[in-house]
Amino acid sequence: MHRSHCVRPVLDPGFIPAALWTRDYRRRIDEAGACEQVSIALLRPDDSCSVFRTRILPAGCGSEEANRRHVERTLKMLLWQRSGNRALISGCDALVPHLREAYSPHGVRHFDNEFVGKRVYGTDLEIMACPERELPAARENELSLGGNLDGCRIGFDLGGSDRKCAAVIDGCVVFSEEIEWEPYFEPDPAYHIDGIQDTLRRAAEHLPRVDAIGGSAAGVYVNNQVRFASLFRGVASDVFESRIRRLFLDLRAQWGNVPFDVVNDGEVTALAGAMSMKRHALLGLSMGTSLASGYITAAGHLTSWINELAFAPVDYREDAPVDEWSGDHGAGAQYLSQQAVARLAPLAGFDFPDQMPYPEQLLEVQQQMHNGDARAADIYSTIGTYLGYSLAHYAEFYDIQNVLLLGRVATGHGGGVIIEQAATVLREAFPARADQIEIHTLNETQKRHGQAVAALRQMGEGFGCIVVETEFWGAMSDPNLVVEADAALVADLVAATALHVGEVARNPYHLRLPAWMQDNVRRGGELVGGQGHAAPDFSFATLYRIRRWQHGALTQVLGDGEMLAMGSDRLGELFAWK
Repeated sequence: MHRSHCVRPVLDPGFIPAALWTRDYRRRIDEAGACEQVSIALLRPDDSCSVFRTRILPAGCGSEEANRRHVERTLKMLLWQRSGNRALISGCDALVPHLREAYSPHGVRHFDNEFVGKRVYGTDLEIMACPERELPAARENELSLGGNLDGCRIGFDLGGSDRKCAAVIDGCVVFSEEIEWEPYFEPDPAYHIDGIQDTLRRAAEHLPRVDAIGGSAAGVYVNNQVRFASLFRGVASDVFESRIRRLFLDLRAQWGNVPFDVVNDGEVTALAGAMSMKRHALLGLSMGTSLASGYITAAGHLTSWINELAFAPVDYREDAPVDEWSGDHGAGAQYLSQQAVARLAPLAGFDFPDQMPYPEQLLEVQQQMHNGDARAADIYSTIGTYLGYSLAHYAEFYDIQNVLLLGRVATGHGGGVIIEQAATVLREAFPARADQIEIHTLNETQKRHGQAVAALRQMGEGFGCIVVETEFWGAMSDPNLVVEADAALVADLVAATALHVGEVARNPYHLRLPAWMQDNVRRGGELVGGQGHAAPDFSFATLYRIRRWQHGALTQVLGDGEMLAMGSDRLGELFAWK
């Protein structure tokens, strides 16, 4: 198989991206001038069904191994993306016995049978050949969730290195906390149960009552039952069944049977992105202790898919890194999580102790990235290359227009490198995908905006004021006001920011301030004036979004955007409350 790379990961040149392998395989099909059509239908007990179609090389041209790899890796991806306990496959009857054996309780993919089959659906996976005409039609279940912030609520997230919680009153966060813990490999169910209960109690202490509880964690949860989750991997199977599977149902009873829902943390990532950015066709990826993922359809709905991309293959080389839990090669968690940082660290030249926990390794790499260490930059560049190729592969299975990155690996200076490198891969290797997919993070501007709105809601229905949003934490996509600044004001700002000695020692942003304010003139002309609008005759400018808070909602102050010269009387008019 041809292995041309437009962009190679600097620390892992042997990486064979699934997207490139598949593209080269399709090229062979086109050159052969013939193909076989293959359809894979995944059926689930709730009568929903996913159908995926692909092509393989015709038999008898030395294609058997390539066909087997393509179909098996595609089935693996579909099982962990969409799930199902029955797979009906048409168009490649000769390959079905191999797949059935591989995904049997004693086959090389016994992990997939155990977790996708038995843990999620209570049965072994069933893989059968089926004529195309007898395949069922696709039937997907979709649902809308989220947006309810009224009352007194507790939200929690269970990660591999910490437990997070927040107490919320009518959308306003009154308490939040992170507590470190080490759930992986912990065999005692009491450790998990007591830890979660402690987190809920600590949040409840800050509420007059508890109206609802919502949580997220890595894994698959069906009707609030734990079907499988990496958090509980250390718990023996029989103990898992007796103490963990119904854990959240038991907690709901202990909390007076208030509404209590737990979902996969990747779904929460995607839902948060869709709500905050008002974007759909969104794949959420949380790059933390492992890789969590979730998806919002183009219609703005969640699906019944499990979206466990931590186990979906993204590297097709035969000797790809082995996932220590599933035992398979090239699984996503090895490339897009703290596990990737730990795997790449020695290749970059870091010499961490063997027993150093992954979160601590990540913190050290982040610190060195902050210090300008080229070794850390190589790690983030490599992960960014992985991400770019993985997104191209995921786009074969999802309708993706937006990607939201969360998780500790994607934070800080290194997160910017990851996004930039992923965008480079898409642009150079998959230009059509680059035009289609936009990568986002939830920056501090969006976080502060949410906090400000929650605070305004606390002021009561009769309260009103002018709200001005700035670009202090990040650029806005839709400002509506450009305000001129002269050279003297810019000089004062540079002098003032230079007094932040510790900050400018790490990042001399005060020196870049004039250039940024000059570019704001151009940006203001396009974003506020409109595409193709002439830039104002300013040397420097700052962009804002100004709106009115009235009757419990933000409303527009300006019909169209405005560009105001320094000292304009119009500023006073805008801030006058009417």
